[in-house]
Amino acid sequence: MTRRQLTDEQWKFIAPYLPIGAFGPYPERLRERFEGMIWRFRTGAQWREMPERFGAWPTVYRRFRGWRDAGVLTALLEGPIARAARQNKTDVSPVSVDSTTARAHHDAAGTRIDAEVLDAIDRAAAEQERARQKGAARTNRPGRTILNETSDGACGDGASSA
Repeated sequence: MTRRQLTDEQWKFIAPYLPIGAFGPYPERLRERFEGMIWRFRTGAQWREMPERFGAWPTVYRRFRGWRDAGVLTALLEGPIARAARQNKTDVSPVSVDSTTARAHHDAAGTRIDAEVLDAIDRAAAEQERARQKGAARTNRPGRTILNETSDGACGDGASSA
């Protein structure tokens, strides 16, 4: 018996979300191909390095591409979550969203902001950006700057003393 990537219980949970027919292999090979995909992404290895117990690597790769393009893998991610939510078995308390990478413009959320407030926010953002750029032009050596910008936008020689 070969070592499995998934337990039988996990497989019973996942199998209904995988297609058999137009986008799927023969039912007896379905688990092997799917576990081959899991192996590839768990190890980070190339498809060509896949062990033979999962089948020929080109077959597993073509199956992965077909499922990806058909939205099967997305459905696999969303289906069990929706099923667990219907059974009140979801716990989103460990979910965390980093606001520095998932930031959206206020218009994306449907927030209505008065024009005066929006102008004030834009002015404050522009002022903050100017201050950031001014700070970036300085080095950690006192009396020296990397960029010595004059009032007309021309750059000086970069040597100034304080």
